Amino acid sequence: MKILGRKISLILVRVFLITLLFSSYSMAESLNLKSLGFYKTNLSKHTVSFNEFLSGGPPKDGIPALLSPKFETVNSAKQWLSSAEPVILLKVKNDAKAYPLQILIWHEIVNDTVGNLPVAVTFCPLCYSAITYMRLVKGKEIHLGVSGLLRNSDMVM
Repeated sequence: MKILGRKISLILVRVFLITLLFSSYSMAESLNLKSLGFYKTNLSKHTVSFNEFLSGGPPKDGIPALLSPKFETVNSAKQWLSSAEPVILLKVKNDAKAYPLQILIWHEIVNDTVGNLPVAVTFCPLCYSAITYMRLVKGKEIHLGVSGLLRNSDMVM
């Protein structure tokens, strides 16, 4: 009786996993980026198949990016930031700023200016990666935000 119960349990687990796999595939296949608020994005230019994108849960800009954040002095930050706290450090010319991961985990993207250059500091808590970008496209300053989509468990802006 115990062996039969285990076999049934294993079959149910396999059916569940197969169903999950195919529902994820069909969700990716049916993802309509325009309906998700990407109406200003030129979707004809891409190098990655849209089938590789999945919904991450929150909608577009559902995780608010920081715009022009306020900074504290090192002494002031010591009240809430330990000396072992991981930060993303960005230095441009003689201007250096530290972005604590405990803040980036909640906002993922910071639109800022460092060394008189518009930059974005990004952090994906799912894959624990950080990347910085210059926020100029064809000479025009842009703001980056969270798309609500994932590709290979990594945030898509």
